[in-house]
Amino acid sequence: MTDLSGIDLNLLVSLDALLAESNVTRAAARLNLSQPAVSAQLARLRQLFGDPLLIPAANGRGMTRTARALELMEPLQSALRTLETVVRRQPVFDPLADTRRFVVAASDQSAVVLGLPLMENWPRLAGPQVQLAFVSAELAGLAERFEQGELDLLLGSERMLPPTLKARRLYEERFVAAQRKGHPRGTAPYTLDDYCAFGHVLVSTSGGSFFGFMDEHLEALGRARRVALSVQHFTLVPDVLARTDYIATLPERLIARYQDRLDLFELPFDARGFTMLAGWHPRSQNDPAHVWLRETVAAMVPVAGGAQT
Repeated sequence: MTDLSGIDLNLLVSLDALLAESNVTRAAARLNLSQPAVSAQLARLRQLFGDPLLIPAANGRGMTRTARALELMEPLQSALRTLETVVRRQPVFDPLADTRRFVVAASDQSAVVLGLPLMENWPRLAGPQVQLAFVSAELAGLAERFEQGELDLLLGSERMLPPTLKARRLYEERFVAAQRKGHPRGTAPYTLDDYCAFGHVLVSTSGGSFFGFMDEHLEALGRARRVALSVQHFTLVPDVLARTDYIATLPERLIARYQDRLDLFELPFDARGFTMLAGWHPRSQNDPAHVWLRETVAAMVPVAGGAQT
């Protein structure tokens, strides 16, 4: 490992000017420093290299480079050019040519709404050396997994976002009611009585609950619905609805993907929705590859619509 802890790299910039000018006054002007400051730097450089570097000229005019100084000129200029390139070069990411592995933590609904379109388009968006993994967004330990570099992106509602992450709003989501095509109740708009009378499938992401957001709204109205089934994953519900006469209340962009099998309806009461976010660790804020991933995910947001009124 290279140890530069004892070297002031600014001295090397001054050395380059001193060797180019062979004159402390002209080097000071080139560096926009005072002549005493550059003289002091020359003294430190002489100590660093164990060589006078510049000595008085034989004719008494100006200074002459020592043999050691002449040896240093070309490699010093080359090193400074390389360092300038490293500092000034803007990082770039070419998804079709570069190598990268992304790990995205997603709720099951965001994996369907955003993940499926992303995976469908991945062959044209990224080259063979760019890999993409979707994993379950387990709330426990989520912040720690980002801190340890295990995760690149979180896709989920505002409730899931650890406060340590940066975030971008992807879309505002609302809930709609869904039933199978050919349902015995027909396709008339839902009344509150209809909604409460039929058996419901509820999604409890924590598992096992029969009381959710919609029940909170109904409770405030002095009403209650009949929850017949509770499942832990949104993606199970379309198949359950297609095979039963149960109904469900689901995020619109999720259930709209199943309109070939299901009919969607406006809810007969006002219900709050949620914000879908993308979250990432602050260290990834300006990483070109990560910026590309975030922009690519945002481009996958589908247009809402489809519920009957």
